[in-house]
Amino acid sequence: MPIIDLKNVSKIFSRQIERKLLRQKVADMFRRRPENERFHALRDVSFSVEEGESVALIGANGAGKSTALCVVAGLAKPTTGTVTVMGRVAALLELGSGFHPDLTGEENIFVNAALLGYSEPATKERFSEIVEFAGLGQFIEERTRSYSSGMMVRLAFSIAVHVDPQILIVDEVLAVGDAQFQQKCLRKVEELRRKRVTMLCVSHSPQMVSSFCDRAIWLHNGEVVTDGSASEVTAAYTQFSVDNILPSYGSSSGLSKIVAAR
Repeated sequence: MPIIDLKNVSKIFSRQIERKLLRQKVADMFRRRPENERFHALRDVSFSVEEGESVALIGANGAGKSTALCVVAGLAKPTTGTVTVMGRVAALLELGSGFHPDLTGEENIFVNAALLGYSEPATKERFSEIVEFAGLGQFIEERTRSYSSGMMVRLAFSIAVHVDPQILIVDEVLAVGDAQFQQKCLRKVEELRRKRVTMLCVSHSPQMVSSFCDRAIWLHNGEVVTDGSASEVTAAYTQFSVDNILPSYGSSSGLSKIVAAR
């Protein structure tokens, strides 16, 4: 049984065309918006992830990758379709998300871990490991509003990987950390893979996708172009970036049929 399952998921956002009065906004709630006022971030997306699989979402900016992660993480509800997720989810979707700037790093560890479903006694047991991995030292007692972007991502990643997640969801926030920390994270990711933690991530690095993921799903304009082995899908996407010719939509078998990019 899949641990993550999306069936015919679409997500539509309303475009803000112009400033409106309150009465106009209320009226909009009871009418169907014209198509030019609607943005389809996801269009009839279906895929599943088995327990222990590592799957990457790839595609250009605006393809719907981050929206798909938010839907899986429960941070956004699909407009249509169904999303089923089984297990404890740890999500790294946006730098500093889940942190309160007026709380110290230590306080944010307990708050963030609680949001991920981890108990206070369990967090206390892992506290030293979290701080050591993040490499924050004495700064753990400072308010996070004073943290640099690198310090924020180090702490967020450390919490996520130390709360025994069954599913780890990662948007490409690791690009913020320095080279040494990135290597540390990659070793931790490999350790989680050996423990059969399910991973769903977004990455713009074909090399990283091929090295750390079993499968890749290519999204374009909110639709699935193809879903297959990481090496096959990243090769097709790399070719697309050169010639701007898109494979037909569907499964990996669609790679043999080429159509003009929309």
